[in-house]
Amino acid sequence: MFCAGAQPLNDLTLRHHAKRVAVPTYSRERLGSGVVHVGVGAFHRAHQAVYFDELAQRGISSEWGITGVGLHSEEVRAALAPQNWLYTVIERGAAAERIRVVGAMKNCLLARTDPETVFAVMARKETRLVTLTVTGGGYHVDPVTGQLDRDHPDAGPAARSRAPLTAAGYLVEALDRRRRDRIAPFTVLSCDNVPHNGSVARTAVTGLAALRDRRLARWIEHEVAFPDSVVDRITPATAPAARRSLAGAHGITDRWPVTTEAFTQWIVQSDFCNSRPPLEEVGVEFVADVAPYALAKKRLLNGAHCAMAFLGLLAGRDTTAEVMADPLLGGFVARLMDEEILPLVAAVPGLELREYARTIRGRFANPAMADRLTRLSARASAKMPAYLLPSLAEARAARRPTELLSLAVAGWLLALGQTRGIAIDDPHAVRLRMLAVTGGDDPRPLLRERWLFGDLADDEALADTVGDWMHLLRHYGARTVIADALSADLRMAA
Repeated sequence: MFCAGAQPLNDLTLRHHAKRVAVPTYSRERLGSGVVHVGVGAFHRAHQAVYFDELAQRGISSEWGITGVGLHSEEVRAALAPQNWLYTVIERGAAAERIRVVGAMKNCLLARTDPETVFAVMARKETRLVTLTVTGGGYHVDPVTGQLDRDHPDAGPAARSRAPLTAAGYLVEALDRRRRDRIAPFTVLSCDNVPHNGSVARTAVTGLAALRDRRLARWIEHEVAFPDSVVDRITPATAPAARRSLAGAHGITDRWPVTTEAFTQWIVQSDFCNSRPPLEEVGVEFVADVAPYALAKKRLLNGAHCAMAFLGLLAGRDTTAEVMADPLLGGFVARLMDEEILPLVAAVPGLELREYARTIRGRFANPAMADRLTRLSARASAKMPAYLLPSLAEARAARRPTELLSLAVAGWLLALGQTRGIAIDDPHAVRLRMLAVTGGDDPRPLLRERWLFGDLADDEALADTVGDWMHLLRHYGARTVIADALSADLRMAA
């Protein structure tokens, strides 16, 4: 990890590192702390923190430095404290990379060991925005009912005891303190890849508040803003090779750099209850309704991820870059997006959808940011109903072509039934695999799972089509079947 001649990253060495890479030129001592971020992982450090760093770097505002909060893990705090909370972002394009040191983080607290300091920082007047990346499971809101899971041990009982174990619990206590002290509430901005993430955050916070004090819950409901947002930037886990490269090529010893792509997107609903950071000056789009943007991303980017994950694995590929470099598989992804998914996506203000689809495929193809198909295939029982099956259902209802969408579903169901070759990382893996093995090439046992397939469970013609694809994939292999799917003879005779 450490390289002879490389210098550690901290405030004292910034001037030295400025000779090779971009570093903060603003006064970090004078940077205010208007933001608290809960869940300081790689994505936050590559995404939201970079936008706030850019605000300070351009001299637009010095009020929006970040205090990070980790709920349970102390890894980020342990790594970045010796570096004065500085870290390096490595942006890797297909042909070149860009290195910058980010200084927007002022501190990082660990809620598990110092909850009172977290409450105090959130409750102070200076904090006007709390952002979240705690993953979808961190809200404890049932995706089917849309209600708080009050029986979850980390949710309901903890709220009653005023000893929070969740991000929402800390928000409830901090907002209660602000209410009692007559301080304006902060805005709560979820940056998780969750449908209607603002509404989910609102449900989590108001639901917990109601368990404590219904008057507090009503105050939060009326006074606190929970804008929806769309975030997008591929950010894999940091590999040891990135640390070695940073030290060897740039002379920086960074305990935890972040590797990411050049592309970045942040779209936020214009609904704030306290002053709003001028993020539009650094590329954030504030809109009245993020729903069209979220739908385009889910259907085109996440839907394509779902499709390529299992068919790519069945075809012997390991990464998105390998899929896109293969003319056959890359052609499948392009045809799927352009011919079967894109026509179902409504127009998005300011976004040319065909160009957006091409941009996505270019990102998939970036060899410097190859995303592993095993990661994309994980938790498919949550991803497929959210990202790919809605396109299939809409296309079936509109009597539009669905051959490639059906083939993608067949690839998933076939993989579920395989006992070797493809590892299934899914919380429902045992039940789904049992149904897949029971059905063989008949997908009906799986399709009858309405919590996954909804009304598609009643589509006998779809069941026949998916079953045919499964049979062909099993007997002829993914490459042969995909080639036929892209040809005039969409399904060869078995």
